Amino acid sequence: MSACKRLLYIVKHRGIWPSIWRRNVTTWSPVGAAFNAKPHRRLELFEKNGLFGVPELSSPAGFEVTTKRALKDTQELVDKVCSSPPGAVTVETFDQLSDGLCKVADLADFVKVAHPEPSFREAAEKTCIEIGTVVEKLNTNVDLCRSLKNLLDNKEVLAQLDPETRKVAELFMFDFAISGIHLDEKLRKEAVKLHVKLLDLNNEFLMGSHLPNRIAKSAIPEHIHCHFATEGSFIQIGGLHAESSNDLVREVAYRIFLYPNADLMECLEELLKCRNKLAKLVGYESYAHRALQGTMELMPWDPPYFSGVLRAERYNIEPSLYSPYFSLGSCMEGLNSLFTKLYGVSIMSEHPSAGEVWNDDVRKLAVVHETEGLLGYIYCDFFHRANKPHQDCHFTIRGGRQCQESGQYQLPVVVLMLSLPHPTKSAPTLLTPSMMENLFHEMGHAMHSMLGRTRYQHITGTRCATDFAEVPSILMEYFATDYRVVNQFARHYQTGQIFYSALDQMYHGKPQNRSTTDILKDMQHKFYGLPYTPNTAWQLRFSHLIGYGAKYYSYLMSRAVASMVWKQCFVQDPLNRDMGERYRREMLAHGGGKEPMLMVEGMLQRQPTIEDFVDALVTDLNPDFETFIMDSTS
Repeated sequence: MSACKRLLYIVKHRGIWPSIWRRNVTTWSPVGAAFNAKPHRRLELFEKNGLFGVPELSSPAGFEVTTKRALKDTQELVDKVCSSPPGAVTVETFDQLSDGLCKVADLADFVKVAHPEPSFREAAEKTCIEIGTVVEKLNTNVDLCRSLKNLLDNKEVLAQLDPETRKVAELFMFDFAISGIHLDEKLRKEAVKLHVKLLDLNNEFLMGSHLPNRIAKSAIPEHIHCHFATEGSFIQIGGLHAESSNDLVREVAYRIFLYPNADLMECLEELLKCRNKLAKLVGYESYAHRALQGTMELMPWDPPYFSGVLRAERYNIEPSLYSPYFSLGSCMEGLNSLFTKLYGVSIMSEHPSAGEVWNDDVRKLAVVHETEGLLGYIYCDFFHRANKPHQDCHFTIRGGRQCQESGQYQLPVVVLMLSLPHPTKSAPTLLTPSMMENLFHEMGHAMHSMLGRTRYQHITGTRCATDFAEVPSILMEYFATDYRVVNQFARHYQTGQIFYSALDQMYHGKPQNRSTTDILKDMQHKFYGLPYTPNTAWQLRFSHLIGYGAKYYSYLMSRAVASMVWKQCFVQDPLNRDMGERYRREMLAHGGGKEPMLMVEGMLQRQPTIEDFVDALVTDLNPDFETFIMDSTS
């Protein structure tokens, strides 16, 4: 019996389909019901509270108010830290300064891409540019840097600081260093100008990469029009429609969505040139060298070597095995059950206040620990809508920190954004294997933010080394594909990460006298194993070039670590509470406040070698599907 047939046989005899279709909404737990029920329009009978409970953000004009207040507070904190003697208060004030700016900028960063109303998006975009410009100026402020340097140079005072405080001080100093604080005044101003220009270019590319392409209805067969959005006499295509079972729909979507946009191509070329110019100005050989400072590469192992080892392997990974769909509600119940068993944490559906969310189908979850109480909030923006990016991602809205002013802990707030189909009158939203895996992946980021309890927001949750930040999310993919956790899902592996990483490194290495498309063709041939399709420009949809510029290899590093953690700590019993507690204690709790490799060593209780990393990833990319299916029947 083939692996695929055996999987279907197992599922059939476990009665998964009847459990989906027979189950009445009233039998779901509160969190399951919240995601399986169709959303109802909220009647705003009372005054709006504003987005995320921020009173001023009940209208777009509120962004200007919150921005002015944040900048006023920033100046007061700068004056305070520059006039105070060196000590722990120096770091606390730096973190308070960072927190005040991040709470406004991070929220705006999300709203500018996700809010359905253009007026909110435009106001948020203006705030992002304004706050970003101030941040770049602060990163080259000599007096501000001197106050921190006085602390780090004072061995007597430094010895009195706890390890986390010293680590945060070093991270702030690192930000000064890579921003060009060592340059003379003229060159520092030039560095700020380049940073500000990059803010504009980053925003232009990011927004453009999510915009749909359109084509005349008459240009494509009429019988597939129903699969796409329409606008008058045009068809709008805003994604690859990778989940469609129709070959022609996927081909049309691929060719049209990836059709080159001349303006966006010019933006990308200028962005890469500007990044390289900035890197050289502040003393680095390339932007990749600048970006990879401070990552988890604490051993003689750089991306070219890593990719070289992997290139020798065969990437004949089998296609995904299609398993029966699961409702979104049942998946959320599964996550709730998993978190309860591993961490003693429950996710509870809460009714948001009027004006608190940006769309009626956004769900609000409270994350509650059995003894510690409320840990934070997750807003779930899971469903497709017009003008919403077709990208699954995690946004930090507010980082956790210990507030010295009030003595209380500032609870983290995050948003998870997916693009799932809406429930219908007859059925809830049903997930494919890849949707299921993406949901678990993004929830891994969210729980990293929720379970961390750092003193400083500068190192909270996912604010850690880029190549460690993906470990919790990738580890969750293992839980998503384990039959003991979610009832028979086949693994969904992808060859693409090697290709993405190599392409990212080529774009951010030494400048090459060829177009980004020519580089794409070369990398796709070497690493992806599929031919380039003429008149397409996939790189213009690679929005991770903004957030992960020169760091996309981090997915490979993170996958290697997650693979080791899964196989050593969870594969025997994925619901083991002791391992769950160790995982929280050793890896999730510290955010960026502890060296990544020390966290990995604490979890594995040994020091992994370079061979361990490579073997873990190679093994992970060559799964034995027969073994997986056979194991699931035992």
